[in-house]
Amino acid sequence: MSFAHLHVHTEYSLLDGSNKIKECVARVKELGMNSVAITDHGVMYGVIDFYRAARAAGIKPILGCEVYVAPGSRFDKEAVGSGDDRYYHLVLLAENDLGYHNLMKIVSRGFTEGYYYKPRVDLEVLQEFHEGIIALSACLAGEVQKNILRGMYEEGKAAALRYQDIFGKGNFFLELQDHGMQEQQIVNQSLLRMSQETGIELVATNDVHYTYAEDVKPHDILLCIQTGKKLADEDRMRYEGGQYYIKSEEEMKQLFPYALQALENTQKIADRCNVEIEFGVTKLPKYDVPEGYTSWEYLNKLCFDGLKERYPDGDDSLKERLEYELSVIKSMGYVDYFLIVWDFINYARTQGIKVGPGRGSAAGSIVSYCLGITSIDPIKYQLLFERFLNPERVSMPDIDVDFCFERRQEVIDYVGRKYGADRVVQIVTFGTMAARGVIRDVGRVMDLPYAFVDSIAKMVPTELNITLDKALKMNPEFKKLYQEDEQVKELIDMSRRLEGLPRHTSMHAAGVVIGQRAIEEFVPLSLGSDGSVTTQFTMTTLEELGLLKMDFLGLRTLTVIQNAVKLIKKDKDISLDIDNIDFNDKAVLDSIGTGRTDGVFQLESGGMKNFMKELKPRNLEDIIAGISLYRPGPMDFIPRYIKGKNNAASITYLCPQLQPILEPTYGCIVYQEQVMQIVRDLGGYTMGRSDLVRRAMSKKKQSVMEKERANFIYGNEEEGVPGCVNNGISEQVAGTIYEEMMDFAKYAFNKSHAACYAVVSYQTAYLKYYYPLEFMAALMTSVIDNPGKVSEYILTCRSMGIKILPPDINEGEAGFSVSGGSIRYALTAIKGVGRPVIDAVTEERTVRGPFLSLQDFVTRMADSEVNKRTVENFIKSGTFDGLGGTRKQFMSVFAQMMDSQQHNKKNNLAGQISLFDLVSEEEKSDFEIRLPDVGEYSKELLLGFEKEVLGIYISGHPLEEYEQTWRKHITRTTADFMIDEETGEMNVRDQERVTVGGMIAEKKIKYTKNDKIMAFLTLEDLVGSIEVLVFPKVYEQESAKLTEENKVFVKGRVSAEEDKDGKIICESIQAFDDIRKTLWIKFPTMQEYETAEKQLMETLAGSDGNDGVVIYVENPKAKKALPPNRNVRADKELLSRLEELYGEENIKVI
Repeated sequence: MSFAHLHVHTEYSLLDGSNKIKECVARVKELGMNSVAITDHGVMYGVIDFYRAARAAGIKPILGCEVYVAPGSRFDKEAVGSGDDRYYHLVLLAENDLGYHNLMKIVSRGFTEGYYYKPRVDLEVLQEFHEGIIALSACLAGEVQKNILRGMYEEGKAAALRYQDIFGKGNFFLELQDHGMQEQQIVNQSLLRMSQETGIELVATNDVHYTYAEDVKPHDILLCIQTGKKLADEDRMRYEGGQYYIKSEEEMKQLFPYALQALENTQKIADRCNVEIEFGVTKLPKYDVPEGYTSWEYLNKLCFDGLKERYPDGDDSLKERLEYELSVIKSMGYVDYFLIVWDFINYARTQGIKVGPGRGSAAGSIVSYCLGITSIDPIKYQLLFERFLNPERVSMPDIDVDFCFERRQEVIDYVGRKYGADRVVQIVTFGTMAARGVIRDVGRVMDLPYAFVDSIAKMVPTELNITLDKALKMNPEFKKLYQEDEQVKELIDMSRRLEGLPRHTSMHAAGVVIGQRAIEEFVPLSLGSDGSVTTQFTMTTLEELGLLKMDFLGLRTLTVIQNAVKLIKKDKDISLDIDNIDFNDKAVLDSIGTGRTDGVFQLESGGMKNFMKELKPRNLEDIIAGISLYRPGPMDFIPRYIKGKNNAASITYLCPQLQPILEPTYGCIVYQEQVMQIVRDLGGYTMGRSDLVRRAMSKKKQSVMEKERANFIYGNEEEGVPGCVNNGISEQVAGTIYEEMMDFAKYAFNKSHAACYAVVSYQTAYLKYYYPLEFMAALMTSVIDNPGKVSEYILTCRSMGIKILPPDINEGEAGFSVSGGSIRYALTAIKGVGRPVIDAVTEERTVRGPFLSLQDFVTRMADSEVNKRTVENFIKSGTFDGLGGTRKQFMSVFAQMMDSQQHNKKNNLAGQISLFDLVSEEEKSDFEIRLPDVGEYSKELLLGFEKEVLGIYISGHPLEEYEQTWRKHITRTTADFMIDEETGEMNVRDQERVTVGGMIAEKKIKYTKNDKIMAFLTLEDLVGSIEVLVFPKVYEQESAKLTEENKVFVKGRVSAEEDKDGKIICESIQAFDDIRKTLWIKFPTMQEYETAEKQLMETLAGSDGNDGVVIYVENPKAKKALPPNRNVRADKELLSRLEELYGEENIKVI
């Protein structure tokens, strides 16, 4: 073979290449070539995947990149000429390991120093890192070619010689390409001449952007997705001529019969390129230990100090376990790793940054517990070290740490300072085109109707890792449509070719990589959207390369716990040590068992509340199991678990050895750790080997599981496994146990992880039970940016009997605070009032005392950032209610007050004395602007203003009086349609039939293509709002009820898309007033009723409607329903009349 493709774009030329790495390598092999290059635009995202795929197929990978070269300096960020002249293209290939490392540095500098529209490098960078690199002059966008096309042949030649000087003779080539374009004919003639004149050799390439010739259409669609265009658009970017696929050597020879040497040169270059990448060798940074210690001695000292502290009266078995763990850590080379983690967790704790109790399998280690990395006792909860670090499976230990959400960055910054900013870098992730999303993207580009595409996309089941091919197998209706409808077939076929391509990069939410030298020595770097430096390789690739990655996670709940503890100290002067509370407090466990767990970590969802009601946890172990079981799959075991818990007699063990392992979970296998213990105790495996069996089961590796079945039952002398039969367990029982394990292991949960989360769940439940005010205030502060969530929690507060007070200028804080027996609304939640204003207000209050009146506030805050909008929003939200005036009075004078304040200020500057300065303090009030006697706004207007500036209602709710009716008739609230930030799921399912109720807050009318009317409504209930779509047919029937402010129940179907809050497709509407209600009137005694009867009947007679009336007497207990001819209309008018006569507490509408 004498040709190799040296100019190849893969899927990692994002939205520009549709050439999938695996297909590319397979195609090259099929064509009989032995090498192929990867040269994505400006990035090296794909090189490791490419390297592995090529090696696996027996093809030599040539690692390269098509870089962007700035015409001047990479630091110039001004446009030189038009868009196309901001940079030239240049192909770089790594000849050897030095070249590969230099290439990474060149590509990194493009991002970290030269980013302007694209990552650009310049001649200076190329000069500095040229060793070991072969360069090609690239496509028509290369500097040489561009000059030729401009008619500037000599400048082009000078550029070529410049590149030859940089890379050295024999390391720079002029590149011929032919995709049937006129310009290429001109350029190629000039390049042949230039090669003769300069002696620079030629090389022929094909600018590959997709794999097969027939991929031209899906690739064109991909370009439209990139540029936001449709296929039908005229003026859009396209690759003309369909020649950008992987061509065979024959095809290349037909294109370049006049330059066969240029084809042979490709193979010569390929033969020169040899790069070896090292996998699996750890490159841990060193930790600086105090003088007089080695790392090993220091780790021992910390651990044994911790052991004394954690287990003051511990026995020798603990010491033995600690020594065993330490020896494994030493032999695996992770001593510094543990010191690094200990150090930054220690830093967080000393800085008062809340750290979670642990996460994942690290909690199974007594070393982690003694170092304070985790705070769960692994002995007490039977957590296993080998689930975390297994001497028989060499892989990096994985310690993920949760920090307070608001201060997580401080810990990352500390690590950056300690090890050097160039050694601590965040990690890239790729968003890919997933099955449903790609159908929507392709449908948009093909300009198909939205509703049609939406209905096709929704035929794809929403399960993890679903693909279109799997969906066609799973959904017969989808398959039928695909086979019968031409348009659907075209849409799906195009989508299948693009499915799985990376779509964009983003930054990993928590991952950070720490290196022993600058990270660009090991991996190329790029920039995140916020300008922070990230790696170009993903998390898994970094681990394979032996780099240390850490997860610094921000957990909102930790912030809630920390803020609640601070509020408890401030309010009640109690210093609560939340890590040392009683974890077996019956009252707290009972409160979880009631299912009222709003705001309790991990136990908030509707399903979880019901599960907790059934489970009625008796100890923390039950909550650990609850968190592990409540997931798809293990859920099937819930009835068995609950039965065992409630009736110990129903628990059976297949053999006595199972009892100690399965006792805590009432005879069910719930955790991965239990699988490991069964394999160890019954089959006689080592702990490390039992972990390998667990891995095989959870990864569903069928062949390994079958092999291990025989070992488990009968043993394997050569490998030192005794087996169950030798341990006195019958073949049949052992077989059954193995079956059960295989069945369950694919769902089994890591107990260490569940235990850590259960501790946080319990801590939140404890705070909610004993300190409800402080807990709910901290909880609402944590979701302050999400009015929907705040409204939900306000409703929870009301159901707990906690009153929410409006913000207050003298009492309010930046977050929600506790005021007496109520919660005071947060000042920062007021729209248009920034943090600086709140800080200035609280400082002024602290220094000079509370504000006495609106005038006093305006005068004292005149020099701050307070402006008219701020004051107006303060008034509308009720913040000034305590300053002796109504909101309407304040609104009518605040602008005048502020203007006169400004006027006085100007005069003072001019040295003029005003009358105001001459009078005594007592008389000053005579000169202040008086509040006019204008009364107060109506309740509706007050609530409207609150909603406008706070996003929610506080002093009441337009639906308050209807709450009973509302609750009785709905199946879902609007909160169920919101995507949960932590799980990314919503409580409703697509196409579920629901009834929601609320007030129509907004209505938009739209005309369809055939001139029919449809409506988009925003429906608001007591917790939030939701979009309702009313299609023309329903609109015609129901239009009379669809006016703004109307209170209605909507029946319909849920429409749920990925990553968007759900909507409702309306099927019918019923007004609140049309629902028959019952008016209850209560009298304390029969005598009082008889006295009032005549007047009551007259009052009721004056109202006519279809609401029933019930009279209720407390003593003696009696009730009487009035006959239908006495029905009334239970509206505001009637209710306020009755409340006046008999007291508000005695009138109720249900």
